[in-house]
Amino acid sequence: MSDWILYLLIGVALAFAISSWWGVRRLKALHMRSTVAGEAYDSGLAQQRVAVLINPIKARAEEAKAAIQRACLTAGWDEPVFYETTAEDPGFTQMQAALAGKPDVVLVGGGDGTVRVVAEALAHTSVAMGLIPLGTGNLLARNVDLDVNDLHGNIQTALFGRQRYIDTARMAIENSRTGTYSEHVFTVIAGIGMDAEVLADTNDGLKKAVGWLAYTEAGMRHLPGRRKKVSISLDGSPEQIRNIRSVLFANCGLVPGGIDFIPQAMIDDGMLDVVVMSPRSALGWLLMYVKIMFKHSGKLPIMTVYRSGKVLIKCPEPMPTQLDGDTSGEATRLTVQVEPRSLLVRVRGEIAGGGEPAL
Repeated sequence: MSDWILYLLIGVALAFAISSWWGVRRLKALHMRSTVAGEAYDSGLAQQRVAVLINPIKARAEEAKAAIQRACLTAGWDEPVFYETTAEDPGFTQMQAALAGKPDVVLVGGGDGTVRVVAEALAHTSVAMGLIPLGTGNLLARNVDLDVNDLHGNIQTALFGRQRYIDTARMAIENSRTGTYSEHVFTVIAGIGMDAEVLADTNDGLKKAVGWLAYTEAGMRHLPGRRKKVSISLDGSPEQIRNIRSVLFANCGLVPGGIDFIPQAMIDDGMLDVVVMSPRSALGWLLMYVKIMFKHSGKLPIMTVYRSGKVLIKCPEPMPTQLDGDTSGEATRLTVQVEPRSLLVRVRGEIAGGGEPAL
């Protein structure tokens, strides 16, 4: 790694720490209110059939498998059934096999991509999803207030915790140049434009070395660039023409680094927070950074936030897209729609009768 990249990452890390230190407690309280405000309840199951979809190449995958087996054995349940993702199949076929076994809960051990596969399969079912975060971003786990570094605590929550419904969203990606079409579920944040460019251009080696900070290096390289013209329609309203760098569709707003990117985004309100970003210079990016980090409530013309249940975007030229931190191809037409209270997720919470957290 060259010295300038290392210095840049150190500087950014220090800036994040200093600018967010003063508000950590307040932001945590706000985040918990906005994402765990829905009613959580006990599963009511004395016995559970447990399926586990796991990415075997993750660093703590074997440790997670052993801990899940021990927990199920101690509870007197049947052996959990494990399904492993592969390079060729991130879990779609495996989830079909898992659901054929009629599980009560599906644990997902992996990164954000693996979580999306499970969420897509379990949306609009009564089967709960338990999160065992093993990835770099672990976006959904952060947004339901899990400690992403507490492997054994997360296993306890996934197996024995309370559960609640959250929203998901579905994005339809069309590319008129290639004739391709696809639909995907996401749980946290999707986007079109520069954010997807950054994800595609992040160095894998740097990502393994410094985790989510690797995105910062790629982001700095992509700050210069031209805005692109798109049309945006919210909930069927007349189209508005905008010159943008990125448009984000947020189901919830907490991202790595403890940054509450969109504090008003709630995971169970049946709405998406649509963020249109259109800076033209380094000063514009700096103003956006200050607004996000210090939660400034003033309006900023280059960063507009709308609330909508359905968004339609049309692009004269194909633009890259992303779903929960994974690139998802280019689009000339994008349709994004929220699916309210469509996914049942295991969460931490108080045991019925009050008192200690359910772990």
